[in-house]
Amino acid sequence: MTDHDSQKPQQHSSAWQPLTDFASQRQQDSGLKAWLAVINGSIKAIENAAWQGRDLADQAFRACQAIGRGANAVNEEMQLLADEARRWPARLKRLSVTGWMLTKILTSYRLWNTRSAFLPASMREKALYALHERNAQRFLDTSQKQGGAFLKIGQLLSSRPDLLPQPWVDALAILQDQVSPISFEEVRAVIENDFGQPLEQLFTKFDPEPLAAASIGQVHRARLPDGTEVAVKVQRPGLEELVELDMAILKVFVDAVKSALPPMDTDTIVREIQRTVREELDYEREARILESIGNQLNTVEGVTTPALVPSLSTRHVLTTAFISGRKLTVVLDELAQDNPAALGLILHRLLDAWFSQVLHGGHFHADPHPGNIMVSDQGELVLLDFGCSQAISREARHGYFRVLQACVINEPAVIAETLDTLGFRTRSGRPDTLLAFVSAVLDQVREAIINPDQQEGWPTAEAMMQQVADLLGQLEQDPVESMPDDFIMLARVFGTLGGLFLHYQPNIDIAGLMLGYLTRPIDPQQQVAA
Repeated sequence: MTDHDSQKPQQHSSAWQPLTDFASQRQQDSGLKAWLAVINGSIKAIENAAWQGRDLADQAFRACQAIGRGANAVNEEMQLLADEARRWPARLKRLSVTGWMLTKILTSYRLWNTRSAFLPASMREKALYALHERNAQRFLDTSQKQGGAFLKIGQLLSSRPDLLPQPWVDALAILQDQVSPISFEEVRAVIENDFGQPLEQLFTKFDPEPLAAASIGQVHRARLPDGTEVAVKVQRPGLEELVELDMAILKVFVDAVKSALPPMDTDTIVREIQRTVREELDYEREARILESIGNQLNTVEGVTTPALVPSLSTRHVLTTAFISGRKLTVVLDELAQDNPAALGLILHRLLDAWFSQVLHGGHFHADPHPGNIMVSDQGELVLLDFGCSQAISREARHGYFRVLQACVINEPAVIAETLDTLGFRTRSGRPDTLLAFVSAVLDQVREAIINPDQQEGWPTAEAMMQQVADLLGQLEQDPVESMPDDFIMLARVFGTLGGLFLHYQPNIDIAGLMLGYLTRPIDPQQQVAA
């Protein structure tokens, strides 16, 4: 992705050219051009926000029309009008704050294109690094002030060290578990309102300082009357309306940047993001998913989840057993220096955990950023925060399993047929683009399975970018126009995990792990029956 306002292609114009440029020049510009395209689109979204005012006008017109239908109809329409009018000033304020931040970032990067030409080579890299640091801090400050679903963007970006400049990754990592907390008085009010009892009757000890604070809630350490140490997650009050506002902003944003993105099923993507963010507000649902995935992961060695305390869990409060440990990336950074074997074991377990969830479970954790994963004092991998999860049907699991099998034995016709059954469609109806994506993801694994003695290790950054450029060219010719809902979250999960693996480049047998899954029944109940 590039700033196509400042660098227009000399030959034919293409919506894909910015992305192709980004892929081929990623190492040189440290992601700068990618950011310019996104920020440009964001500002367009702000400019388009004024058109949303038509919603208010339309609602007023409907209220006038309701007069002929009687007093009750008028009251209903006037209430809707009042609700829309009440939300609109907040929407404008939120859009203006975000837009001003993005404008400053965009302007500074545009000025850099001119300024860098007058800097000696010895100073250029240091100056660009400092610019990244300033702009990353701007984005971080706005994210923390805005709160709500806006923080989710920063969390997602922070988990992709393979794509973003390092200063951005370092700054946004705070959003994984160090968001500005709400006050202890607000925490107390949420708990006491949900349980109808004073906090002191529910807990013999409750630490007013949170262990972690994120976009939806924050976690406090506490002790039950029976002495059990627990972690209590409390949802930020008034979040429902704020999230709905952010969802409206998201739709405008995506519509504005659509021309700078690969041709894809953006409606499905936006719908899935909206669904998952809204589901994160329901802690009762999260409690059910926690227990379901926790039971399923009992068969995966070295992986665990906190035990639920049902009597102290509601829609806005979630209580689990407390597990002492450290953030995943903190441990990995230490092990990368002096214990690569231990680093490889942890990342092997990480991949094992998600293969198990996707292929053998009814749900999978859909937000594996480092703030949601820690390593316990006993060395176990601990999965946290199941608010963002995705159901996956038996038919879908069998479909993805069949794609893996067909890729290993190199049967493209079976891959194409299965992807069509799952709901993938290209504009032309031909499978070439889909097969290119499967090939890019799985060809290396297939070669490792077939020729285990000829493994070449992890691909270089240059090789990865060339592969991205080739895929973008294929997408330009024949874009994917529809895909199944569950694949949006699958792509998010394995994109995040893939970023970790490319960053740390562990020495692990991914082919052997995958082969283990491919050679046993996909449904555990069938294995037991056999």
